[in-house]
Amino acid sequence: LILSLAAQAIRGEDITVKSYKVESRITSRFAHTTVRSSVVNSGSKAQSIGFNVQIPKRAFITNFTMNVNGITFVGSVKEKTVARNLYAQARSRGKTERFLLNRANSQDMETFKTEVHVPPGSHIEFELHYQEMMHRRLGFYEHSLYLQPGRLVPQFQVDVYIFEPKGITMVQTPSTLGEQFLYDSLCLCPQAHIVFKPNLQQQRKCDNCTGSAIDGVFTVTYDVNRDSNAGELQVSDGHFVQFFAPSNLSPLPKNIVFVIDVSGSMWGVKMKQTVEAMQAILDDLTIDDHFSIIDFNHNVRCWNEELVPGSSIQIADAKKYIQNIKPNGGTNINEALMRAIQMLLRASNQGLIDPRSVSMIILVSDGDPTVGEIKLSTIQKNVKRVMREEFSLFSLGIGFDVDYDFLERIAMENRGMAQRIYANHDAAEQLRMFYSQVSSPLLRRITIQFPEDSVSDVTQNRFDKYFSGSELVVAGKVLPSDSNTLTSFTTASASRLDMTLETEADTTELDTELAKQQHSFTGFARQMWAYITIKQLLSERSLAPTAVKKRKITQRIMSLAVEHQFVTPLTALLVESEGATERLLADSPRDPKHGCCSGGLGGGSSINGPGPAVPLKCDLTFDELTLSCPEGVVVNGQLIGSKQMHKNKLNTYFGTISVYYQPDGVSVTASTVASASLPFTSGSFCLMFLCFSVRISIVKNSHVSITINNDIQVMVLLHRVWKKNPVSVDFLGIYIANDNRYSPLVHGLIGQFSREPEVSVNDIHEGVDPLKKEAIMEVKGNRLHVTRGWQKDYRQDKKRGSNVYCWFVHNSGKGFIDGHYTDYIVPELNSFLQTL
Repeated sequence: LILSLAAQAIRGEDITVKSYKVESRITSRFAHTTVRSSVVNSGSKAQSIGFNVQIPKRAFITNFTMNVNGITFVGSVKEKTVARNLYAQARSRGKTERFLLNRANSQDMETFKTEVHVPPGSHIEFELHYQEMMHRRLGFYEHSLYLQPGRLVPQFQVDVYIFEPKGITMVQTPSTLGEQFLYDSLCLCPQAHIVFKPNLQQQRKCDNCTGSAIDGVFTVTYDVNRDSNAGELQVSDGHFVQFFAPSNLSPLPKNIVFVIDVSGSMWGVKMKQTVEAMQAILDDLTIDDHFSIIDFNHNVRCWNEELVPGSSIQIADAKKYIQNIKPNGGTNINEALMRAIQMLLRASNQGLIDPRSVSMIILVSDGDPTVGEIKLSTIQKNVKRVMREEFSLFSLGIGFDVDYDFLERIAMENRGMAQRIYANHDAAEQLRMFYSQVSSPLLRRITIQFPEDSVSDVTQNRFDKYFSGSELVVAGKVLPSDSNTLTSFTTASASRLDMTLETEADTTELDTELAKQQHSFTGFARQMWAYITIKQLLSERSLAPTAVKKRKITQRIMSLAVEHQFVTPLTALLVESEGATERLLADSPRDPKHGCCSGGLGGGSSINGPGPAVPLKCDLTFDELTLSCPEGVVVNGQLIGSKQMHKNKLNTYFGTISVYYQPDGVSVTASTVASASLPFTSGSFCLMFLCFSVRISIVKNSHVSITINNDIQVMVLLHRVWKKNPVSVDFLGIYIANDNRYSPLVHGLIGQFSREPEVSVNDIHEGVDPLKKEAIMEVKGNRLHVTRGWQKDYRQDKKRGSNVYCWFVHNSGKGFIDGHYTDYIVPELNSFLQTL
């Protein structure tokens, strides 16, 4: 049985769904949604019962509880490593289930799913909570609930409660589920209540059908009253939220360069939809706007080398040009964007555009660059270097072949935004809707400020542009004060003048009003502040220029997410029975592109696997190098040198490997020498320390396997050389499992590759050694010379080893590893890196 709000219908004949209820409480644009379902296994056999819910991608799950035959499981959000460790403890006892949070291939949803196996007669109650901020687009807020029960439900009900202190001007429930359904709504300013409660007969597809006609999205749209253009300032629970959405302003003139991908991959429906959308978009331009069109494949062409006014003649000519495009060839994104920026720069320098106008580039593409500059990081740097502060870049990625993360980064870094366009029948409408959101800029350079010492922890308060129909939101904490009034000041540049607006709010009034409302969400301001802060930090994290910066941002996100109980990419939801005897874990699945390389360090010379190899040979002897660092755990290796030089080089190997757990000061050390704290003798044992467990398995004169919390596996192999070898010494090899689950903070010489970087190898050619090809590796914005060679994997054949082919990066991995190899030297074996 799969019971869901969307995506997957219920399965199973001997299942009784007693009730399915959804309740959303929206207070001041912030929604708390609860999904509850009651199910009975009415069959004669045990079976699995699942609960699937599709939620908006922008939402954060806050809790999940489940009651199975009177046993209650309660959820709590924890840092991923903590949650996984606790889950691993239960898993070792066989007392676990697992449920997933998956991102679906759809426009705006992701799927939460769980499944439990229960005996006949079992009664299960599911309850999921999630929160999200309503974003205003095109003049209204939209709240969507995905309903697809898959069968008839005796008690089926949806309630949406809306409370807006300034009042509600409009509430609509579009007939997205079908004209046969009726929605009851009551709107008493400042409240609204929408009820969807079809009885069994109304749920049927037809009079005698047993299938449910409820299959789709239940949508509520609304807008609020705005008594002035100064905005709406609300204070509650020690936090403030400032909403700013002025109207009745003259639009600013626009200067737009449309940059359209016409490579071969755009052939067919993608190009047809793009042309259709561009026809409508061009019709929206006015005589005060200036525009041009650049289309690109392996070459770059300009419809017009200069910006031209949006006259009827120019628009007609541009439409004809667009209509005649025939997609073919490669993708030269870098040159196309450079040409677009140069066009804007030239027009600005020549004084051809209004100084109060808005200049933007709209990029439409469906694939990664294949011609010219193909390194995404370099393209990103190039664009940022030449873009002016007054220009913005908006990126539209069509389909799933495009690197959407890149489009998002390049847009955010240049005062724009990105959107994925799904290549289906309504792609043209998606393009038009996106353009509608940015087609009417009303203000530039908006700043929302507060008196000194009145607020703290303020979210982004400076905005490049404000578009008609949208809303700017700033939140923060209110500092203690003798005054009961908080004031905000907003400055902005309009079409003809600069303006300063002031608004104020009573710091106690709203809490008094919320206490009277039966269905309001009283914690909205505190949660909204955390929600906005975390979303902004996640964006900053994706643009972090250094590992140090990224680590600090990561720690702050995790701290806030745990405090406010949000399931984010860096946290997980642990669900426990009373007494924590049984546990469930909600966790994002591993990206198949990520994870450690197979293999490991053979003889201390390289990181092997299907990916590139990093030489670790250097002139260091008896120094320690950090290999990887799961949170609270460090794996360090101590180098030893060969007995004498070989070909004027002193080879180095690992002589000692240590796994150190900092909180309890516990270390496990494997060494080639018998006097080490853990000699190579037979036996195995398991140690438990608080939330940390390590299992050590030892095979005499062979290897040590170290398993940390059932999530991280490290194998250390002992390599013996023949006695009295004049050059080589006994050494250790370290191998790391592919499916290890690391903390987001993992780093170190090997740990940094727990999430493999994007790598491409080009220009493969004959090298100096005819048996070793050479090539150019594109990675992390660098072009590195690499040599094809082989490395030994001794896991199967302890004496001779098996060859693993890989690319060797020269210069001790410079350009491939973060920083320089000397950055990974630590003062002693059981110590952590201080610089990461």
